[in-house]
Amino acid sequence: MRAVLCTHLGPPETLEIGEMDDPIPGDGEVVVDVTAAALNFMDTLIIEGRYQVKPELPFSPGAEFAGTVSAIGNGVNGLAVGDRVLGNPGYGACREKVLSPVQALVHVPASIPDEKAAGLSVTYGTAIHALKDRAQLQPGEKVAILGASGGAGIAAVEIARIMGAHVIACVSSPEKAAFCRERGAHETLIYAEADLKTTLKQAGGASGIDVIYDAIGGPYSEPALRALAWKGRFLVIGFAAGDIPTIPLNLLLLKGCDIRGVFFARFAQEEPEAHRANLRQLLQWCESGALKPHVDAVYALDETADAISALAERRVKGKVVVKP
Repeated sequence: MRAVLCTHLGPPETLEIGEMDDPIPGDGEVVVDVTAAALNFMDTLIIEGRYQVKPELPFSPGAEFAGTVSAIGNGVNGLAVGDRVLGNPGYGACREKVLSPVQALVHVPASIPDEKAAGLSVTYGTAIHALKDRAQLQPGEKVAILGASGGAGIAAVEIARIMGAHVIACVSSPEKAAFCRERGAHETLIYAEADLKTTLKQAGGASGIDVIYDAIGGPYSEPALRALAWKGRFLVIGFAAGDIPTIPLNLLLLKGCDIRGVFFARFAQEEPEAHRANLRQLLQWCESGALKPHVDAVYALDETADAISALAERRVKGKVVVKP
């Protein structure tokens, strides 16, 4: 099979296309022919050794996929050759075939295209875990989403809207603001046009912002935290801006607020049944039409480096998909 390979750490242009032996399923394992692999901002980091997870070389990028079961090992129940599934191994999806434990896969309904199913696990999985499990978001609460036009951000915009929240999308350009409004944001804020703390406080009104969903970190985190309501929840999603901020702890005391970490990969590992339940909820929302994942671009396997470069250069709105 053909695979995108990171043989040494470096920028996207160092990735190679190589040939590998087809995987053979062992006990409890399934081989999936990958029809679509979705990329995320973490792929820009993992190939350079700057992500929390550091795979042994060589490896393939791509944390999530959709595809068709092509072989099953002994002891596999609930899946058959020909079934459509999705999964999120964390890396390794940018290849023609993946090997997966059966319990890590979820059936994909016939009405959901491969390109959309492939991108549900990580960004949408992160957003539903963050907003439902970590923030306990309630209808009517106000949510400010930093980095709202990216993959993790736009997923949070859509899910917070479905959950009945008032959504404030924070972005870097008018184009991205328009995109977020199209995806369900009630209000938008452009960083360069106004002071973040002041504008968020105005948007929060007398009660303040109930939840901050911070996917970017850097210089934006502390000003956003200062706009948080009494007993608000600040969700730490990631650091796409590059720097990990230092937060004055007296702000937590004065606001009686919480800072809650959202480590999706650890959650999926430690609480697999809860993760699978979240994925099934996402698929139900897709089937009903409540959730309509946005795919920004589709690339061929040979173009994976270009796709990761687009993510690194912040040229992506929503999801990027590679089709082997």
